[in-house]
Amino acid sequence: MTALANSDPKKLDPRGRKVKILATVGPASSSPEMLEKLFRAGADAFRVNMSHGEQAMHAQTIAAIRALEAKVKHPITILCDLQGPKLRVGTFKGDRAVIRHSGHFTLDRNPEPGDETRVCLPHPELFGILQKGQRLLIDDGKLRLRVIRADANEILCSAEVGGVISNRKGVNIPDAVVPVPALTDKDRRDLAFAVEQGADWIALSFVQRPEDLAEARRLIGGRAALMAKIEKPAAIGRLGEIIELSDGIMVARGDLGVELNPEEVPPLQKRIVAMARRQGKPVVVATQMLESMIEAPTPTRAEVSDVANAVYDGADAVMLSAETAAGAWPEEAVTIMNRIAAQVEADNAYNARIHFIETPPDPTTADALAGACASIAATLPIAGIVVFTGSGSTARRVARERPGVPMLVLTPTLKTARRVGLLWGAHAVNTKDIGSFEEMIAKGKRMALRHGFGSPGSKLIMLAGVPFGTPGSTNLLHVVTLAGDELARHAEQGGVD
Repeated sequence: MTALANSDPKKLDPRGRKVKILATVGPASSSPEMLEKLFRAGADAFRVNMSHGEQAMHAQTIAAIRALEAKVKHPITILCDLQGPKLRVGTFKGDRAVIRHSGHFTLDRNPEPGDETRVCLPHPELFGILQKGQRLLIDDGKLRLRVIRADANEILCSAEVGGVISNRKGVNIPDAVVPVPALTDKDRRDLAFAVEQGADWIALSFVQRPEDLAEARRLIGGRAALMAKIEKPAAIGRLGEIIELSDGIMVARGDLGVELNPEEVPPLQKRIVAMARRQGKPVVVATQMLESMIEAPTPTRAEVSDVANAVYDGADAVMLSAETAAGAWPEEAVTIMNRIAAQVEADNAYNARIHFIETPPDPTTADALAGACASIAATLPIAGIVVFTGSGSTARRVARERPGVPMLVLTPTLKTARRVGLLWGAHAVNTKDIGSFEEMIAKGKRMALRHGFGSPGSKLIMLAGVPFGTPGSTNLLHVVTLAGDELARHAEQGGVD
């Protein structure tokens, strides 16, 4: 496959890599000009962070992405990331205070401004659950408190790590399941806005239990896919259930890294990626991947290894946060991430490494055929797999097998084409539906040639369901050889795809 072509702004060729890049949009990247630069540098999808900014601003960003989509004539994925129930302390006299190391500090329900001895914790639901010995981490773990005594009105703590504390700093409680709803009132408003704007994915923050997904799923009503962000230790105990009830998973290492010891995060990341892959759900690795590029034009060697490690693990996507949202080098960050991913996938050991994780198929025809695609591609000189799908489920099944060749996803549903933008190895094209076996073969060949999946003489695998247009009917696998005159003959006949 060829890299993204810059010579013709209306034509998009496949990227030449299988892992996807998710770039966060912010002040440094929200202009139409910068969005296009990021896209052409390698961004496959864009994240809109609902924690910052107003809805009117986000509406402009989404409109700009859709305008870019029309310009390049290729579906672009939009993920709207909800803020979630972030816990925060109240305010202080003079806006700040200093908590003494090893001293006592109290969190209470008194709304008066705090000082060096106390502050309001405006979350009454917490006072009934905290117990002696549990930890409270403030300001991303910079301050660490240990509960001495807790009752209905006060939580007396010992400051294991003191320091400066200021207004409304965040609070993490890693040792308890926090009894707060997964969706705040702001989240509900933002979710309604996001689906009205046509977001393809909704990311739910601070998921602790499978039940947290239920309300979001109901409010989405099938209009977008639901991604669960794993950033709370409480979620780990029920990880399998959470993955099963979600459409995708994000390893959100920011808060996860605050609430766990640093050395616990890497093996947990691998475990989450492996479990998501076994269930055939897209998995995104996020947070601090190229953090130094917020200010510097090049990453550290450790950051390069971090990105490479996620690619070697077979993650569906890697994400840039502040690097593209607020950094000084957003285009360069995407370019570097694209280069790292391409280099890893060119490694002779890459294919063996991503298959360390076994993905046994379910006992269904669709899963069996998806596994057969990967097996055939490993046996014959196959140029690509062409998948005809309405819902995207067949494409997800094929991607779970991590075949050694790229996948061309042909779908009559634009919504589906956009959603699979976070799926490993998938290049989606929104095209008219097919009605017969002959039409499937002819269209598959034409679209493969048009989008750079092989050349005359190349072999392709085609996967579809009969009767055509029936969801969940994947039951047909066919190997074809590309002829050189497919496109020319179609043009002569005045055909429209």
